[in-house]
Amino acid sequence: MSDTKNKQTSELPGIFRPAFLKDAKTIQALVMVYADQKLMLPRSLNEIYETIRHYTLYEEDNEILGVCGLSVLWEDLTEVRALSVKPGHTGKGIGRQLTLKAIDEAKRLGAPKVLTLTYVPDFFTKLGFTVVDKNELPHKIWGDCVRCHKFPDCDETSMIFYIG
Repeated sequence: MSDTKNKQTSELPGIFRPAFLKDAKTIQALVMVYADQKLMLPRSLNEIYETIRHYTLYEEDNEILGVCGLSVLWEDLTEVRALSVKPGHTGKGIGRQLTLKAIDEAKRLGAPKVLTLTYVPDFFTKLGFTVVDKNELPHKIWGDCVRCHKFPDCDETSMIFYIG
């Protein structure tokens, strides 16, 4: 484990763990809280089941309080997706730690960059992400974009974290 993981894990009383199939509906509910507020894109239950291995959860007292997905987009690019913390538990560092865990996983995989498309760029700026023009992104990411209900009028901010 890296120093970042050790430090981050000790700051919260709960555990970080991979998602299981039984968690899919809870993941969707966490995402939809913010999707309904137009702060995140919605995720279908089918999409969550198909990508269940991408998710890390934060749990306290057997209650899931946060979720973050990491997807591999290309040989040099991963993406933080569906970062969500249960209302009433924000501001405690759960989202930050989930994002740092995703960055650690991207690093372990050998990806030099982590992408996020977000409506809350200030959160990611504090973690070291920088804004990039969507036109600079590889064409591979557009496969997901064309299925989005906002395509081609995307209003998310694209940001990149450069590893090492």
